[in-house]
Amino acid sequence: MGKLKSTLPNIVLSLTGICLVAGVALGAANKYTETAIAASKAAELENAIRKVAPEFDNNPTDEQYHAAVADGDSLTVYPAKKVGKRTGYAVESYTKNGFSGLIRVMVGFDVNGKLNNYSVLEHNETPGLGSKMNEWFSTDKNRQSVIGRDLTKGLLKVSKDGGDVDAITAATISSRAFLDAINRAYSAISGSDATSGATTQK
Repeated sequence: MGKLKSTLPNIVLSLTGICLVAGVALGAANKYTETAIAASKAAELENAIRKVAPEFDNNPTDEQYHAAVADGDSLTVYPAKKVGKRTGYAVESYTKNGFSGLIRVMVGFDVNGKLNNYSVLEHNETPGLGSKMNEWFSTDKNRQSVIGRDLTKGLLKVSKDGGDVDAITAATISSRAFLDAINRAYSAISGSDATSGATTQK
């Protein structure tokens, strides 16, 4: 078979073929990784909900809804149920008031408005200072822990602002922001049957 001449049409044809093969390969790889990434994110979400919400046997992600908060925004709420009865909520909350901006948390409440647990999902706070939030506010020492706090009696504030929560040492801004995210989470469920008996949220 004779060698193809290096003419412009032949070069264009060869490049087109290479691009088509590469495009198909990239498309297949993207589809595979997209599915894997989606599955990983779903697993992370389920684990975060399971960590913070009271015990449940339903699938909270199937029953999720959006609830308005005081600033006009809305947050995603995952209802936790056992044998068909509501046991509490997991709320995906956030604030942009961190020392380095965005802080995202998953916060769990029982049906009486008590904070069951929390998990920090994302933050860019200073290592060794604001980054301590995931451990600091769950440590049963002095007035650090927010676990078990009853938010029906009032929102959480650091002691410097007249509240009763000890801020992270040298990281008051991060501490305020973390509590803001917690309070926003409570705001999302406080109009539901979690605390008031109303049934506007499902």
